[in-house]
Amino acid sequence: MELLSATVSAAMASFCFVLICFCVLLLRIFMGKSLKHPQYPPVMGTVFHSLLCFNRVYDHYTDVARKYKTFRLLSPSNSEIFTTDPRNVEHILKTNFDKYSKGSQNYEILEDLFGHGIFNTNGDKWRQQRKIASFEFSTRNLRDFSCAVFRTKSAKLAETILGFGVKNQTFDIQDLLMRCSLDSIFKIGFGVDLNCLEGSTEEGRAFIKAFDDSNRFICWRFVDPFWKLRRILSLGSEGTLKKNIKFMDDFVFGVISNKRKQTFEQQNYNDKEDILSRFQMESKKDPERMTNQYLKDIILNFMIAGKDTTAGTLSWFFYLLCKHPLIQEKVAEEVREVINCKENETKIDDFVECLTDAALEKMHYLHAALTETLRLYPAVPTDGRCAETDDVLPDGFRVKKGDGVYYMAYAMGRMNYIWGEDAEEFRPERWLNNGVFQPESPFKFVSFHAGPRICLGKEFAYRQMKIVAMVLLRFFRFRFADETKQVTYKTMLTLHIDGGLHLGAIPRVIFDKF
Repeated sequence: MELLSATVSAAMASFCFVLICFCVLLLRIFMGKSLKHPQYPPVMGTVFHSLLCFNRVYDHYTDVARKYKTFRLLSPSNSEIFTTDPRNVEHILKTNFDKYSKGSQNYEILEDLFGHGIFNTNGDKWRQQRKIASFEFSTRNLRDFSCAVFRTKSAKLAETILGFGVKNQTFDIQDLLMRCSLDSIFKIGFGVDLNCLEGSTEEGRAFIKAFDDSNRFICWRFVDPFWKLRRILSLGSEGTLKKNIKFMDDFVFGVISNKRKQTFEQQNYNDKEDILSRFQMESKKDPERMTNQYLKDIILNFMIAGKDTTAGTLSWFFYLLCKHPLIQEKVAEEVREVINCKENETKIDDFVECLTDAALEKMHYLHAALTETLRLYPAVPTDGRCAETDDVLPDGFRVKKGDGVYYMAYAMGRMNYIWGEDAEEFRPERWLNNGVFQPESPFKFVSFHAGPRICLGKEFAYRQMKIVAMVLLRFFRFRFADETKQVTYKTMLTLHIDGGLHLGAIPRVIFDKF
């Protein structure tokens, strides 16, 4: 009897403790937030409500944004303001750039994955990394080298798809594109051949899975009030995340170590050959700050930029082309018109050599189709900044110091007031004027960020996507493996197709050999 009484007492004490914690949490969420003040954005719930619709959270935000261009969700420490208004986007990313930062909360959530890399820093560290990377992206040497790598990897990708076609098998094109992109970014950025596409390095494929899973687990932290406790106890996704981070750290530290060894052993080694080498050269000037840990953070930041942006966008691109076969044929026809390689046109290696800078610049319809894909399926669906001081947005709503202000690129691409009544239609022609591509304001089309932190690799990404698309659409016509399957995204920091994209490929030419 005494044991039962003690058990009941312990249970009651636990219940009371949980209840008190819950009440404290509610007080922190709702107190001092000017809930009904007309000068602040309307409250549409708390950040924890996103748990209820986590798997379709970007569509949920889009539905809310159709009623309120700017709204907010409450969190225990501040308000999280979400907007689709291009005026607000320009305000936080350019006009009042100095009043907004990445914010301590965002930094803490992302630190385990991105550390002190360019996407997760402010001030001197950000300026230093951007200066070095900006120099690299502007060199002719890198552009020529990257084009050569893209052509080689695209040819290998086409040969891999041909292998499936010969056996009449379907394949997950997202998986192939992720592997191809990772091979490319490691070769260009860090001088390393992973050979993930050929499947010869299981470690490389394991790296992709570890990184993508970590991407999703980090995203979950934004709506999980107990993630810090679970990290301490290594519970659930936090335990898996810790193992993934350890695996990736070891992998990247190995890349850095091998690169240092290569630089030391090769006296004629060009220390500006790749991005990692450039940063290693800088580390000699400031070894106390530019440690291996710092270089590792830089690598992972450039990897997500080089892999997820291009591979994710190309996956959605082929999804949309399969939904709109007439547009697929328009792009293929443009490839045939621009690339006049009549001789040996059935040989993939010969065709890719025709993909010069001049040829890529003539691909206006392809450029429009890729941009239209990014409008509807931006690589980073939601991004934002944190207010360092009280401010007023151009739409009249006030922002308090510490509030987050997020622009929703996914939702913005679906707003009629921005793009017209056909906003949700895939229509590349909206980007063309007499057949020539016409860009829009980066604060309206914000897939590559905007302002001082605009993506340095924008042209780099377009170049890779064009080469891959031209090679694949020259030699194959794509179709869904299952026309009835619903295709949607996986909620992550970057926009991946949930479960992959399974296609079949029909050769457009009779190949000389396989």
